[in-house]
Amino acid sequence: MQYHKSAGTSRREFLSDAITGAVLARATRISSSDTRRPNVLFILADDLGFGDLSCFGRPDYDTPNLDRLARQGIRFTNAYSASPVCTPTRCAFITGRYPARTPVGLQEPLGWKKNLGDKAISLGLSPDHSTIASLLKKNGYETALVGKWHLGYLPSFGPIQSGFDEFFGVMSGGVDYFTHKDGAGDPDLFEDKVPVERIGYITELLTERAIKYISRRHSRPFYLSLHYTAPHWPWEGPEDKNISSRLKVGLAEFTGGGSLKVYAAMMKSLDDGIGQVIRALGEAKLDRDTLVIFTSDNGGERFSYNWPFTGRKNELWEGGIRVPAIVRWSGRLPSGRATDQVAITMDWTATILAATQTNPDPNYPLDGHNLLPICKGVRAAYARKLFWRHANQDAVRSGRWKFLNDGRGEYLFDLSIDQREQADFKEQVPDLLRQLRGAFQTWQSQMLPRPKTIG
Repeated sequence: MQYHKSAGTSRREFLSDAITGAVLARATRISSSDTRRPNVLFILADDLGFGDLSCFGRPDYDTPNLDRLARQGIRFTNAYSASPVCTPTRCAFITGRYPARTPVGLQEPLGWKKNLGDKAISLGLSPDHSTIASLLKKNGYETALVGKWHLGYLPSFGPIQSGFDEFFGVMSGGVDYFTHKDGAGDPDLFEDKVPVERIGYITELLTERAIKYISRRHSRPFYLSLHYTAPHWPWEGPEDKNISSRLKVGLAEFTGGGSLKVYAAMMKSLDDGIGQVIRALGEAKLDRDTLVIFTSDNGGERFSYNWPFTGRKNELWEGGIRVPAIVRWSGRLPSGRATDQVAITMDWTATILAATQTNPDPNYPLDGHNLLPICKGVRAAYARKLFWRHANQDAVRSGRWKFLNDGRGEYLFDLSIDQREQADFKEQVPDLLRQLRGAFQTWQSQMLPRPKTIG
């Protein structure tokens, strides 16, 4: 990877981006179609590990539709989630900011509504907080969320309260794929703010709704967030309705069972569904008018393939936060490329806002970077300084170095030569360890305090 001295959000970086943009504009004849604001399709998988797509290394099954999307666009090999669990990462994307800046982002993750009791009324993403949906809506976009929300429960919180015109999906962290009940046994499928009943496998239901949305006649550009629940537990493939009928209420039941064969079936359904959604864009003649971004909310679980990384969901080792990411904008971005640019969840927010010519809310400054110059190939990969905090774990990535406190000890890894985080350099370069520990403490002082208990 080519490393440059990181400028963060400094004046130097701002001027660099401005100069790059000016050069690109002079060098390229921009037609009227190039200046049209794009539609946006943001696809978020749930608990999908870094290597769970065949184009990212999965050896035992294929994901042909996502592989095709990668060939048509840009594959990010150094992409991270903002957290190793879902609620904080979803908060980071929706707000464009580190999850620890908001109370709901401290939930790791947000519990079932029934288990939260009275807390459910007050614990969620405030409707007063700007979101990617509310900003795009203000800029003339139609907005819809199909899939998983997990940022607070009705009646106080929800997608409609946070800028989405339409919502079809689930409010909690995970539902049975056939009964659509959460882990506490409550029905959890909604149309806007109204509970609904539908028959079908949840991955397929979400795919069908996304296709209907894309195929509809739109008078304005649209933003569709498609947040699949797959391949999150309970592990049930499309043919496993018998498993669903035997599944009892409770976290142990939801997180038990499964197999590599079942996981492969879940991934086939996910990949097939995404293929159908992408084809719907083509049939509607919206390919060249739609920015498509695909990624995952955190690293993989029990059946994920995280090679070459160690760790998994709920951990700040690379396997818990490294995720696949693909960006496609036909005719506007190069195809068949891979980049080792370090990226994080909030960057997709900033990139979407930049692509749609939407101004961020100055009251809630973004923590992400606009990665369009990287995608266009007009800017070289540059070093980042990123921070994570989860439970009693801390992490900083700075250039090729990673500081990690996993709750048992401190480590310093050189990720350019040791992606498996096996060789600890803290004795060789103790000054760097202290520097990164201090950087984390400075960052943490700007966040909300760590909660003593998790809801």
